[in-house]
Amino acid sequence: MPCRDRASPNHDSRPAGVPIDTLVLHYTGMTSAAAALDRLCDPAPPPPLPRVSCHYLVEEDGLVWRMVPEERRAWHAGISFWRGNETLNGRSIGIEIANPGHEWGYRPFPALQMAAVAELCLGILARHAIPPCNVVGHSDIAPDRKQDPGELFDWEGLAANGIGLWPRGISGGETTAAPDGVARALPLLARIGYRADPARPELALAAFQRRWRQEAVNGRADAGTLARLEAVAALHPTP
Repeated sequence: MPCRDRASPNHDSRPAGVPIDTLVLHYTGMTSAAAALDRLCDPAPPPPLPRVSCHYLVEEDGLVWRMVPEERRAWHAGISFWRGNETLNGRSIGIEIANPGHEWGYRPFPALQMAAVAELCLGILARHAIPPCNVVGHSDIAPDRKQDPGELFDWEGLAANGIGLWPRGISGGETTAAPDGVARALPLLARIGYRADPARPELALAAFQRRWRQEAVNGRADAGTLARLEAVAALHPTP
């Protein structure tokens, strides 16, 4: 795996006694990988932009940039929640994957890039005790703010390589309305790890769909979503 170093100044010490038990995948959401590298290494961005960073960035041709040592806390997750834990920067490793994102022309992730992501993830999982249920996307941990890495990202392919989880043989395409769909969906979302706002359940539902039910991202608790929710929840231990 081709790899280069470009040190970001934007990191600090991890909190004492907190394990590295979460892997967060992002897309860069910028017009180019070069622009993303500059942003992630900027020690003084213009207000109101915050200082940000990640541990690794993967370009579309598979080139990997090392930016922050894994033992340090990179600033990539922001306000976040997953399976009972908040502010996940302190316990996570963050990978940015070059893609323009929904704002700049979202497109499929090339095979070379996905192969590099898989190899990088496998190395991280070999070094840290990260359970499959804690391999997440940015939209999983911040559904009210983020859409990345989005519905074109090959989560199923990663799971086939031992990275994360994927339900087998469960149809998710049915969009028929389901009786009491939201009431049935909320505890399943919580079982998986999401923090769902009962006043705006469509946010967590859309995040779930971008990850687990990519064929129909509509934010509704329809029959296909409930079927996939039940299958995914069965793969997750109770938080």
